[in-house]
Amino acid sequence: MSAVESVAYLSESVEMPSLFSSLKRFVYRSNFLIYSGIKRVFDFSLALLALIILSPAFLIISILIKKEDGDPIIFKQLRTGRNGKDFYIYKFRTMPVENDVNDKSCADKHTKIGSFLRKTSLDELPQLINIVKGEMSFIGPRPWITEYYKAMNYRERMRTVVRPGITGLAQANGRNGISIHQKIDLDLEYVKSYSIITDIRVIFDSIRAVLSKEDADAGKGVIHDELEELRAENKLYIGL
Repeated sequence: MSAVESVAYLSESVEMPSLFSSLKRFVYRSNFLIYSGIKRVFDFSLALLALIILSPAFLIISILIKKEDGDPIIFKQLRTGRNGKDFYIYKFRTMPVENDVNDKSCADKHTKIGSFLRKTSLDELPQLINIVKGEMSFIGPRPWITEYYKAMNYRERMRTVVRPGITGLAQANGRNGISIHQKIDLDLEYVKSYSIITDIRVIFDSIRAVLSKEDADAGKGVIHDELEELRAENKLYIGL
């Protein structure tokens, strides 16, 4: 069974006659594949255009980062992408070079320009490159560090059936102010309702979330707690 067909099963909340179930899965799979192709063309075209138009902004932000804290300007990190395949995500660096993201005894430090970029989500702009490369989309579940995928069960991993996005349903509805299970459930809801209507809804909700500037930063403490929770619940599945 393909990943898309598996998600089609998730969308069936009540038991239905076999023929109707098969028809529903066929329609879902067809719509899913058609919209995926259309969305990829749109993502590539818009991201390429945005990179050209926003090149002055890229230059200004790069100069401000370098002036305050030197190189590197771009931060890259391994994340889980579509169907569980890893890729490097790009962001403008917002933390000082000496900041240790693995040191859980203290909170992450941010530069002055980094704090502004975080609050306004402008640090995500380099992900336009990820979109052009086909690793990401504008809309989709956020790509998390690879440890999350390793700690998930089969159902939770279904969130990776679609390309990860710069913003998604979970980002637009609580950002980091909701639990890990609420985030995963919202991501699965997005996959099950994968359509242009859902994407438009996410766009408007994301604008509202960014303007509110609430819960923009998860922090390594939250990430550690979420991973521990997933590992404890799925230890039989993941072999811990």
